Amino acid sequence: MPTLITDEQWRSLLATRVHRPEAVIEAYADRRRPASLLNEQGSMFLVAADHPARGSLGTGGDPLAMADRRSLLERLVVALANPQVNGVLGSPDVIEELLLLGVLDDKVVIGSMNRGGLDGATWTMDDRFTGYDAEAVRRYRLEGGKMLLRIDDDDAGTAPTLEACARAVSELAEHGLMAMVEPLPYATGADGTRALVKDSAALARAATIASALGTTSSRTWLKMPSCDDPEVVFGATTLPCVVLGGVPGPDPAADLASWGRTLLQPVVRGLVVGRALLYPPDGDVAGAVAAAARVLESSAGPELVA
Repeated sequence: MPTLITDEQWRSLLATRVHRPEAVIEAYADRRRPASLLNEQGSMFLVAADHPARGSLGTGGDPLAMADRRSLLERLVVALANPQVNGVLGSPDVIEELLLLGVLDDKVVIGSMNRGGLDGATWTMDDRFTGYDAEAVRRYRLEGGKMLLRIDDDDAGTAPTLEACARAVSELAEHGLMAMVEPLPYATGADGTRALVKDSAALARAATIASALGTTSSRTWLKMPSCDDPEVVFGATTLPCVVLGGVPGPDPAADLASWGRTLLQPVVRGLVVGRALLYPPDGDVAGAVAAAARVLESSAGPELVA
């Protein structure tokens, strides 16, 4: 992949971090906000970059792929250059670096709120809020906040996460801001390992739980994985939904086909994808993003375009 952040830009970014910390707050204030949450096709297409905040750095067989911050930022710059990609979802550090690089004008920015359940930790299900809070999302003029809600019936740590997410949904709604909830059913194996459960019953149940969080669902969107029976899963809610990319599979074409089937559901309004597009097997980030954009555009029907 070609270098898109010049050495001069990189040195300037590092120097700003040291000498002008106030530039971050200025960049938040100066960002030109988008007119809509949706792109010109009536869809939402975001790239996700909050994985490092949870210590999840591996993809494509490289356990440290996302640890190279300059490479991650360059990949994000490439993705955001596609006009159909209308925004980004990220933790505060990544969002602020993109702001300082000047690539977030007119883009939807969703702040990641709870990244405390570190990848690989014995207490990984304790998804505490360690990033943006609702007041910061408002103060920094973001379009919304995203929260992870992993639901494991055998882990009591799910309960405080439910409560914290409900509070965040309510607070964001009071500010007139989107709450993007990512409800994922998990199961604990006999050896203590936890795995995402992707059967339709578990996903539909997770959707109904997330839909009811907070004092109002008026500003809530759901971020859900593609699945084999999308009619059942996405028929469980009237809330607008986006399809998450998840862990990249060995066949990018299969991932695209799976997203495409799910995008046909009337409540589904777009894609939020991270590693699968930022770290494609062939290294062609622009090509991977363009392919996903074509799938999203081809899936847009009369229900999708306002």
